[in-house]
Formats: sequence, structure tokens, C-alpha cells
Amino acid sequence: MELFANIHAPIHVLTDEITRQHNVSLAIKREDLNHPDIMGNKLRKLKYNIIDAKHKNKPAILSFGGAYSNHILALSAAGKIFNIPTIGVIRGEELQQAALNPVLSRAEANGMRLYFITRAQYKKKNEPFFIEDLHTRLGDFYLVPEGGSNELGVKGAAEILDNVDNQYDLIACACGTGGTLAGLIQGVHDYALQPKLLIGFSVLKGNSPVREDIEKWLSPKLKQAVDWQINTDYHFGGYAKSNRILLDFIRWFKAAHHIDLDTVYTGKMMFGIYNLIQTGSFQEGCRILTIHTGGTQTAALDK
Repeated sequence: MELFANIHAPIHVLTDEITRQHNVSLAIKREDLNHPDIMGNKLRKLKYNIIDAKHKNKPAILSFGGAYSNHILALSAAGKIFNIPTIGVIRGEELQQAALNPVLSRAEANGMRLYFITRAQYKKKNEPFFIEDLHTRLGDFYLVPEGGSNELGVKGAAEILDNVDNQYDLIACACGTGGTLAGLIQGVHDYALQPKLLIGFSVLKGNSPVREDIEKWLSPKLKQAVDWQINTDYHFGGYAKSNRILLDFIRWFKAAHHIDLDTVYTGKMMFGIYNLIQTGSFQEGCRILTIHTGGTQTAALDK
């Protein structure tokens, strides 16, 4: 699959009045530029899942997501590109009775079959009896978990660091299901990098099993070898929540660096980084690499 053999994401240095004032070196890896339709960490996390599905000759790939899911949109695009039928199990049965939003409309136009379930049912999406019921209703399929976060997704996410040299003290990304952060932890080991810390900025409010999920994807050796943490201070009210402060920051960042951020993931991560810079949480001379995991395609569709 030529697409997966030629993934390219450049690294851009970010220089502005804040980084200069606090003498911090800040860079961003533009995974949002790695593909126009399957952009960001979604391309990385789908890579080995799609290869495995094709190897096993599965007739379709099924996954889960909300009404504005980057993952669902990316999977639908991948299905179109690789001529693989896709099924999106969408949270919110009431959506079936309403006009499709731009994200779900694009997914359907890509050939994805949309299957709506209640929020109560959605909470059972990882339970074997529920998956078996989906097989009964929808036929045979290859299952990719929500967000593409499984062992194969983590393997793909590790390759985000494939062209990163060993100059950074800190690597940061947004954190939802935790698959990307787990991949970065794996990638630090695979590519012999030596950052002092990896930070995942959680976009979820309240207690979340994300730490436990990340740890189950890591070997015992990795858990001890790489220093990582989850920051829960910049969720802005929870998943897909935002406010004027976040929106103003995203506008400032776009004006300063000509890079789009989204309000769900990358905007919160980058806001957190800048806030920690301004409050003196990083030593002068600290070298930080942030990962732009995409997500701006759904925001653009909804404008």
C-alpha cells in the first residue's frame, strides 16, 4: 500500500513573543499535513488495522464514533481509497431522524454505512455480547475500536516519531483514548529518543480510564523506561467543549503561525503548552516538540 509507505509530516519551529520572552524552543510536527483526507494520527492508527483487515480478507471494517468524529471521517475516507466497505456505529439514536451534519454526510458520501445506537448502548461498545449482536445485525466485519486505539493503532502511532531527531526535552500531544500517547511512548523507545518527559493533554473531564488503557498497551519495560504523564488541567469543560478563551487563543495562534488548530484536541494541547511556558513550568532553554494530530478537517466541514 503505497500511501502507507510514504507518510510525510514536516516539523515547523514556532517563534513568537512568548517563546522568545521565556527562552523556550517550541516546534510542532505537522501530522495534519500527512494526508488531505485521512489526516493526522488517524492515518497512523488506521495503517496497520487496514493492512490486517485486508490480509484477513474481511468484507468490511466497523468502528465507533460520535456525530463529529475525526476517526469516523478518516475511516470512511480510507474505505473509499482502498475500496473497503466501512460501517460507522454512531452514538445518538436520535441523529437517525435528523438531517446528517456535514461530517456524517461526508462519511456517507465516502460510502460508509451509518448505524445509529443509543448512548446507553454505546457505553457497551467494548462488551463481547454487544459486538456479537452487531455481527448478527450487520454481518462479518473487522473491528477497529473507537479512535483506532488498539495494539495495531499504537504500533502505527509510534511511527509519528520516525523522522524526529534526539534534540527534544519534552514531547506533547492531545489525549483522548490514549492510543497516540501510548504510541509516542513506544516510539521514544523504538527510535532511541531521550526526552525527559512526554505529556498527554487530556480533553476529557473527570475520571477517565485512559491511564489504565495506556498502561495495558505498554510492556512492563516501557512503563519504567519512559517518563510520561497526563495533564488534566486544560479540558475546557470536557470533550468537544470550548469557551471564548480557547477560541481567542486559537485565533491568535493562527495569526502568529498560520496553522489551524481545532477546539477538541490540538487547541487545548497547545493552549496548555503556552500556559505552562508563561507560568514558568519549563526551564529556560527547554526544547519542546508538540504533535499536531489533525482534526481540522471536521471543523472545516462544519463551517
